[in-house]
Amino acid sequence: MSGIVELLPKEYGYILLNLVAYCFLNIYMQIQVGRARKKYRVSYPTLYATEADTKDFKLFNCVQRGHQNSLETLPIFFVLMVVGGLKHPLICSGLGLGYTVSRFFYFTGYSSGDPKGRLPIGGLNSIAIIGLILVNLTFGVSLLKA
Repeated sequence: MSGIVELLPKEYGYILLNLVAYCFLNIYMQIQVGRARKKYRVSYPTLYATEADTKDFKLFNCVQRGHQNSLETLPIFFVLMVVGGLKHPLICSGLGLGYTVSRFFYFTGYSSGDPKGRLPIGGLNSIAIIGLILVNLTFGVSLLKA
């Protein structure tokens, strides 16, 4: 195992720290969904509430949807960070930090009960993902040219 670690760029540690930071963000979102379940009385296994479940079903669904959307994009983010970080760890770390911060604002904006609240800062997560895609594309091309 030490042989593999020695091959990684020193700055790859920033990739790992970014991924851990996103894990903490995910835990925060999980806690918020749990609190919303209690507050709006939406029991498991109900994923999205209806008017029959609670009069505040839209408020609960905004919290749930903010977290669910983050889970939907999590695998893409992690793969792009882990792979792209092998060649460009500092660029990917910067984009990863931007992604994680914007995801926080995406979630808190969505959780406000107004889905449009997710967009002002939260919408910037798309720019970070596009940046990560571009880094991975250039990495792939560089491998083919080597």
